Amino acid sequence: MPRRENATVRVQRGSRRPRRAGRATSDAERRRLAQRARERALPRDGKGAVLWCDGGSRGNPGPAAYAYVLDLPGGPTVTFAERFGPSTVSIAEYRAVLAGLIRAAELDVTGLEVRTDAQVVADQLAGERPEPRNPELRALLRAAREAEVGLGRVRCRWIPREANGRANALVLTALDGATA
Repeated sequence: MPRRENATVRVQRGSRRPRRAGRATSDAERRRLAQRARERALPRDGKGAVLWCDGGSRGNPGPAAYAYVLDLPGGPTVTFAERFGPSTVSIAEYRAVLAGLIRAAELDVTGLEVRTDAQVVADQLAGERPEPRNPELRALLRAAREAEVGLGRVRCRWIPREANGRANALVLTALDGATA
């Protein structure tokens, strides 16, 4: 079949409605907008605290430990680390978040940003991923959500491992057998 050199291409211009301001047009743009919304700072009312959480294990499963650093407004910092029996890294991460949330509730914190280097944990706590299939992880997630209730506004966000140095150091110390 011979090729037509003079074929015209009909392009409808203006048939598409213009995009309204604030509306995302692609999945990538939606993800960026959602990330920006998650990263908005807590209100500057002096009541916001930051909970740094980390968990780890030697082997997966293996001897495990978790730790948290709770930076309270006005300067005081609460730290905690605990080594526990053979477990997985995910369970250790969730235990760190749960223990930190419980301690924040005991201290009457009313505005908390949870920071963890476990992206799955951060996403599940934020409601962006489905609950885990593992029954133990699911129970820890539900317990963490219950612990959030008395804290007012709680926001969970993922941070790179390098930014979680204090909690990570506590976990390593606990795994090495020294008391934290």
